Amino acid sequence: MNHWNIDSQVVGCISNKDYEASLQLRKYYKVIQDDKAAKHGYLRVVDESGDDYIYPEHYFAQVELLRDLEEALLKAS
Repeated sequence: MNHWNIDSQVVGCISNKDYEASLQLRKYYKVIQDDKAAKHGYLRVVDESGDDYIYPEHYFAQVELLRDLEEALLKAS
């Protein structure tokens, strides 16, 4: 388990096992801060439904984005 300290609010999906309808591989997702979920190895992300749900943190990779790109992605979500 990584137990990330999320500075960026965007992560990339690297696994979607058992969640193929909710998560697309190689797609970026907005993270919603959820300390309780993080303590148990999960991230809360806004998925394909447009709602936020928790998923295993190892399904995602941290992404370092240029500030302008990050702001544009967050506005588009």
